[in-house]
Amino acid sequence: MMGSLNPVTSVAAAECKTAMNIILLGAPGSGKGTQAKQLVEKYGFPQVSTGDILRKALADGTDLGSKAKKFMEAGELVPDEVILGIIEERLKQPDCKSGAIFDGFPRTLQQADGLEGLLKRINSHLDLFCISLEVPDDRIVSRLSARRICSGCGTDYNMISNPPPKDHHCLKCGGEIIQRGDDQEDTIRNRLAVYRRQTRPLQEYYSGRGLLRIADGDASPQEIFNKLSRLIDDYLKNS
Repeated sequence: MMGSLNPVTSVAAAECKTAMNIILLGAPGSGKGTQAKQLVEKYGFPQVSTGDILRKALADGTDLGSKAKKFMEAGELVPDEVILGIIEERLKQPDCKSGAIFDGFPRTLQQADGLEGLLKRINSHLDLFCISLEVPDDRIVSRLSARRICSGCGTDYNMISNPPPKDHHCLKCGGEIIQRGDDQEDTIRNRLAVYRRQTRPLQEYYSGRGLLRIADGDASPQEIFNKLSRLIDDYLKNS
């Protein structure tokens, strides 16, 4: 782990000579999405989430969105070339000029290769930095299995940190509070096993290029954010 450095403001990030594209890896329940949003606020790079982009492409009825919809309606995985096309459309938007924070992408070596080629086409400089947020599986199982959600409005509850009312009805809308099927322990462990299989080659891919940093994610959200900030600040300082 790198040493503590003085914070770098979003202005400094925006003025970095090369575009800084941060890949944030993390298993389901690792807190990756929460950290991505905080990093966006601090550094000014937009969050590029495959899921969010795909949903928007579908809603907007773009050509690539229509292609993705056909696969999704057939219950098939959206091919890498379609995903990469949607990512390319997003990266060409003005707010991505100075870089982006990738959340949930890439997921495979094929997508990693595709992203590298894409960034070379879009930017005059290829500047990638990958951080893997590591949390023990037992801790993730504990986090996710404690999660509850309102079946009516989608409000999140947690049996440990934010328990629902004793009658299991939502405080906001009165809907029934349930545990999602994918938050059952067996399902969580299967999802984690799949993630580990997918991510291990990606870690080797970026480590071999000297672009991987490991961050301990078994801490409070603020402590994790401080760790990620130090890694990014150090990278910016030396870029």
